[in-house]
Amino acid sequence: MPRSLLWLAALVACAGGPPAATQANTAPQVVAPDSTARRLLATLDPAIAQEVGYATPRNFTGEPLPGYGVGIALLRREAADSLRRVAEDLRPRGLGLKVFDGYRPVRATLAMVAWCERTGRTDLLDDGYIARRSRHNQGVAVDLTLIDLQTGEELDMGTPWDTFAEAAHTARASGAVAERRRLLVEAMAARGFVNYENEWWHFSLAVPDPVPFDLPLEGW
Repeated sequence: MPRSLLWLAALVACAGGPPAATQANTAPQVVAPDSTARRLLATLDPAIAQEVGYATPRNFTGEPLPGYGVGIALLRREAADSLRRVAEDLRPRGLGLKVFDGYRPVRATLAMVAWCERTGRTDLLDDGYIARRSRHNQGVAVDLTLIDLQTGEELDMGTPWDTFAEAAHTARASGAVAERRRLLVEAMAARGFVNYENEWWHFSLAVPDPVPFDLPLEGW
C-alpha cells in the first residue's frame, strides 16, 4: 500500500503534547509519502552537537527504536533553519546546543506506546510524559540542551533528558538550574520555538500544513 494511503487509527508519540486524556480526536491520520519527507526534512547545522538516544539502548525502552538505524537528527527545513539561528545567538555567550531527538518516524512512536502497554507503564501515557500525538513525527519538535562550547560538556539542567517526573517540568527548578532553563526557553522562543511545560528539553515550531512521516533515518 502506498505510504500516502497509510492510515493510522492512533498516531502516537513520546513527549510532545498534553496528556492523552485531553486528546479526544482519534480520527485516522494520513502519513505523508517518503518523497514528501525527503523534500521537507533536512539535516542540522554541523555546529549543533547531536546525541540521538533513541538510536541506542540508552533510552527509557532500553533498546534502539524502529526507524532509528542511525543516530542522526532531522527537522523540517523551517525548524532546522530556526535552530541554526538559535545556535548562532548563543555562540557569543560561549554556549551551544546538543540535540537528543528531532524528527521521529511514526513506527518509533508506535513502539513507544507498545512498550508502555507491555510493561504496565500506561501511567506515562495518562500523565502526558508519553503523548499519543506528537510534533516529532512532523519534524517540527526537537529535544535538546545547552552545552559549553569550549568543553563540549552539557550544562546542569536539573534532570537528564527523558526524565518522567515533576522535577523535569520546566518551572520546577530553582537557583542556577532555573536560570539555565529560562535562558534556553528564551533563546528558543526568540526564534519561534515553544517549550512543552512538562519537559524542559522539548520545543516545537509552528509551520504551515504539518504532516507526519514514517521515513526511516537511514540514508541521510
